[in-house]
Amino acid sequence: MTETLQQQWGRCQAILADNLTSSAYQTWFAPIVPLQFENGILVLQVKSQFVAEYIEENYISLLSATIIRVFGQGTHLEYRVLIDSTSGAGTMLPSAGAQAQANHIINNAPIRTDNFDSQLNTYYTFDSFVAGEPNKLARTAGIAIAKQPGYTAFNPLFIYGGSGVGKTHLANAIGNQVQLLNPHARVLYVSANTFKLQYQDAAKSNRIPDFLNFYQSVDVLIVDDIQYFAGLKGTQDTFFHIFNYLQQSRKQLILTSDRPPIELKDIEERLLTRFKWGLSAEIKHPDYQLRKNILLSKMRRDGISLSDEVVDFIATNVRNSVRDLEGILASLLAHSTLTDREIDLALAEQVVSHIVAIQPRKIAIGDVIGAVAEHYGLPEKAILSQNRSREITRARHVAIYLTKELTDSSLTEIGFKMGRRTHATVLHSLAIMRDQLEYDPVLRQAVAQIQSQLNA
Repeated sequence: MTETLQQQWGRCQAILADNLTSSAYQTWFAPIVPLQFENGILVLQVKSQFVAEYIEENYISLLSATIIRVFGQGTHLEYRVLIDSTSGAGTMLPSAGAQAQANHIINNAPIRTDNFDSQLNTYYTFDSFVAGEPNKLARTAGIAIAKQPGYTAFNPLFIYGGSGVGKTHLANAIGNQVQLLNPHARVLYVSANTFKLQYQDAAKSNRIPDFLNFYQSVDVLIVDDIQYFAGLKGTQDTFFHIFNYLQQSRKQLILTSDRPPIELKDIEERLLTRFKWGLSAEIKHPDYQLRKNILLSKMRRDGISLSDEVVDFIATNVRNSVRDLEGILASLLAHSTLTDREIDLALAEQVVSHIVAIQPRKIAIGDVIGAVAEHYGLPEKAILSQNRSREITRARHVAIYLTKELTDSSLTEIGFKMGRRTHATVLHSLAIMRDQLEYDPVLRQAVAQIQSQLNA
């Protein structure tokens, strides 16, 4: 039975939803209405030109690959921008990038040796990859590899970490930097699933030698989500030979996975052994400071202005995924643009609540004392003691102030936990802090740093 246009677009939506954050999908693709598919031209109705331009700039690669997979090779894309919802009046806007992107992104694309295409995402560079403690090792190794691919101790580089922490971004950044430094280098990015499909296609058409020759001609091979090789004996055997050839030829291999080699299941031991030959580098979930820096970087890139209050709220509550941070910014921008509403804390709370569960963090008095002691390089017992030296007294005042600001503790409870001090002593400390915070920038900075650590 022939599919209707709505059914075909429904398949497209399922693919898009599977590859995007919930926020990004709901904001940009869920409202799209398929209008027509005739003579190889797919017409999609969008709410505004801004929506069409945003999709073209940020999602055209994914959208093009999806359309080609569902509607077929050679499909052209046009947008119909709705001008008047009452009359249905609109204007047509052709896609500027769909055809250029579509011809080479399909998952089962034929293996080609002419007009070599790296498949790299050119947006994913070291400049757009925000550095921080959670990704420091992997990023440092990546920079070294980009300068001398195949000639460092990091071959292969095995990058692992949870979903949305930046593994794909870093792997592409290495590839893009290699090409920048050496435009003639043959760099190839491929997902494990794409590699599997290409191998299966080559096996069915008796082109395994061509398949091997193509991959053995690569200077830098990046395989994303290697865990999806699990249980695929033929795919693993073939990749084993490619791995050996490239490694022995001093070509660079970069692999990513959602877990370290030791935790991979149904992968042949001989492959696991080779995965451990170079460097296994974890990218951890972003801490508070990295989340905040990522937000600031995305804001500068997209020309978004957010208050410190909104930035702090997002960085505090969206903890696990860089993709979620990007999706929230996209949603905030869309809400603000389409509803002509200022991006304030109320809007941020509304958007974030649809993506993550906002649960106010319970900070205990002991947490505050520990953070203050660490910041000032003092033992916790010094803050609780009767010592009146200037350094310890300052730390004690800061601890009392932050406990009052960040916890629901009463003044009496604060005094008791701070070394059995009286209610009056706590009030005196708070008065001193509020006065000094007015004119002492060093103290303000210290308080802000400790508070950021406690909120992370």
